[in-house]
Amino acid sequence: MERLEYEFDGGAPVAPRNRPTLTGVLGSGNLEVLVEPADLGGRVRVEVQTAAVGFGAIWQAVLADVFARWQVGDIRVSINDAGATPAVVALRLDQALSDHTGGGA
Repeated sequence: MERLEYEFDGGAPVAPRNRPTLTGVLGSGNLEVLVEPADLGGRVRVEVQTAAVGFGAIWQAVLADVFARWQVGDIRVSINDAGATPAVVALRLDQALSDHTGGGA
């Protein structure tokens, strides 16, 4: 297992009415995403636990793309990965952020 951490400059803080949101299923080729409100000075903090070791640069690229589209702030994202492809990672993050914010990118 590898643990990766990333931070991104956020956009608008997510409304405080939002509660933690869990999306996805931890299973082969998939992942689960937990999105929680957090006082991070407008930033987004992402922690990834992954079984696929050595893909930090790919995670960075996928996450940067997602948070360029989702201008959110003050959230913590925890990802438990079981070997998901970059497309599945982006899909699950889009689903989790949409559920958490109540809207689209």
